[in-house]
Order: sequence, then C-alpha cells, then structure tokens
Amino acid sequence: MFIEFFFKLREHGLKVSLTELMDLLRALEQQVVFASIEDFYVLARMTLVKDESQYDRFDRAFAEYFEGVNEVDIAASIPQEWLERSLQRHLSVEDKAKLKALGGLDELLKQFRERLAEQQKRHAGGNKWIGTGGTSPFGAYGYHPEGIRIGQDGSNARRAVKVWDKREFKDLDSDEELNNRTIKLALRKLRRFARTGAATELDLAETIRATGKQGMLDLRWQPERHNAIKVIILFDVGGSMDDYIYECQQLFQAVRSEFKHLEFYYFHNCVYEGVWKNNQRRWQEQIPLQEVLHTYGSDYKLILVGDATMGPYEIAYPGGSVEHWNEEPGQVWMERLLRQYPKAVWINPQPQERWRYYPSIRMMADLMDQRMFPFSLEGLSQAIDRLL
Repeated sequence: MFIEFFFKLREHGLKVSLTELMDLLRALEQQVVFASIEDFYVLARMTLVKDESQYDRFDRAFAEYFEGVNEVDIAASIPQEWLERSLQRHLSVEDKAKLKALGGLDELLKQFRERLAEQQKRHAGGNKWIGTGGTSPFGAYGYHPEGIRIGQDGSNARRAVKVWDKREFKDLDSDEELNNRTIKLALRKLRRFARTGAATELDLAETIRATGKQGMLDLRWQPERHNAIKVIILFDVGGSMDDYIYECQQLFQAVRSEFKHLEFYYFHNCVYEGVWKNNQRRWQEQIPLQEVLHTYGSDYKLILVGDATMGPYEIAYPGGSVEHWNEEPGQVWMERLLRQYPKAVWINPQPQERWRYYPSIRMMADLMDQRMFPFSLEGLSQAIDRLL
C-alpha cells in the first residue's frame, strides 16, 4: 500500500525511508486519520518529511500522485481579483436545499476546466463562474453542496470536495531566499552543545538518583546547555548593501538567537584596518582589526556577509577604499583575517546569476578560496557545511 506514492516522493528528490513509510502505514492502521484527504496530507507530511525546506517538493509529489492532479499551482493561473472577498449572498435553508450537486468529482473537474477556459472577468455572488460569495461550485466564500474551493482563507461551509489553493511553502524550497525562520532552520546544523556556567538548571535524572539513595528529596543542579560554537560575523553596510538591509536584519536576528558566543562587526565593501560595532561607522568609534584578531582565538568561525560589489582597486591597491586612505590593500587585511580564522565563509546576497559580471566578486571569491555562497537556504546550508 502506498508503494507508488513512496516512489513518487523519491522521484521528486525527497529522501524518504522505508521505516518512515511503515510508520505512516501503522498510523493509518490505528486510524489516526480517517476518510479525510486533508488530514492524510498533514499526517503524511509530518511522517515522511524530515526538513521544512522539502515541503514544496512534497506538495508537488502529493498533488501529482493523488487524483492524478499534475498542476498543483492551477490557482496561480486565476487572477487574484477574481477571488477577493466582496459581495456575500446570504442563503436560507430553503435556498440551500434547492441547489444540486454536479454529480461527482469527475464532472466537477470537467466543468471547472471549462469555466477556467471561458471566463474573462471577475464574478461575485453568481451561480456559475469562478468567483466569490455566491452559489457557484467554483471559488471562495460561497455555498454549494459540492465544489472546488480556491483562494479562500480557511473553511466556510465545509462542503468542498477539493481544496485547490496556492502552495504556501515555496519560500522554503532550497533555492529560495531566506527569512528569519528558514535561517534558523539552516543554522541548526551549526550546533555543538555543551554545559557551561553556573549550575542553575535542575538535573532531573541526577535528582531522582540522589533522592532514591538518600531517602529524602535531594535536588541536584547542572549548568545550562548552550551552543558551544563560537562565531564572528562581519556585515558589509552602506552603498549597494542598502538593497539587502532586510535580509541582513533577518540573518542578524537569527544568529543572535542561535549562538551564545557571538561577536559581530560592520565594514564597508572590503575589510581594512578597522571595523565597527555600530553600523553608522563613525570614525572615532572604529575598532582596529588587529585588536579583534588578538582578542578572539582561531576556534571562532568567521562569516562575512556582503555583496562584494565594488571597484577592483578597493581590494587590490593601497588607497583603494572609497571612504579613506588605506595604507595596505584590502586583500592584505583579508588574508590576515583568514589566517586567524581558517574556518570562514562569505554569504553574498547578490543574486548568483549576476556574480560573473563583477570582477570584484571573482576576486573576493578567490581570496575566500571559493567559499562564497548565495543568500539562499541551500547556499547557507553549504556554507555551514564548510564551517564544520
């Protein structure tokens, strides 16, 4: 049972194991869900998908296998204005009783395709076309004994025989840009827990053992578990990086919540002799880079975040900085930084397809020994693999 579904998931790149398939079958035998395709979808996804970044692939495989539906994004072809809630018809019990079902799912799908091919404009409160608030079998916020619900936020009359909404997990696929939640998801790989500090957390197992031995309550305490990985993160700010402020904020919030041992600094375009703790980068507040190198040991992981979009001379020549006269080229300071922190990566928010147009990106990638990765879930995952 569900062997073909299993192979369909594998065909879409999901690493589903036979053990997980057997778990799903056992859950069905225990009737954890029953007679509901939506409930089965939730159960199957919870059982078979290990990583939120694979939800989109699961959706495609699920839609392709069940009911022979190949176009899970069919709702995307319907103009959004057709599904906006406006006019709402209020039907009496007698009105509802007069409505007739179309005669099963096959007939419903047949007429749906016909409507989709013929319809030219928005309809609201009607009984035929794809729209809202009426008695048509197709659309949102209306009523029909059996219909296809499209673009509606949640259930209404609970009479839909098919819910054909847009997928909600596209942003979690591995080539998509990141948000705070998906960044945290990727950063989980960079975890090495250790117990450090004062003993302030109850050690339940040891308390039970000691209480049993003493014959009276004997509370035992232990240090709290923290992620022991140490991270320095350098953010490029200003200039072309203004286009990526939101992405950098998301990354900054995520790393602050994930790492106890975290140090962060700001620079502009290329790292030179000084960095800043404040992103306004006032010169009187500049911190010498040598001070950073001497303060934090080589056990720190280094993450640089920037688009590396600058004039090549900013990397290769003395005085190349656009903001001050640098006595030594930026590449000299980058080499010192990388000698101190050999576990280092560069995260570039500039779309990767544009990288080849900027000599400075190629130069910086060479300095990083090609450890430059795009600002996507897959890119960040690859970067973290290099840091481990």
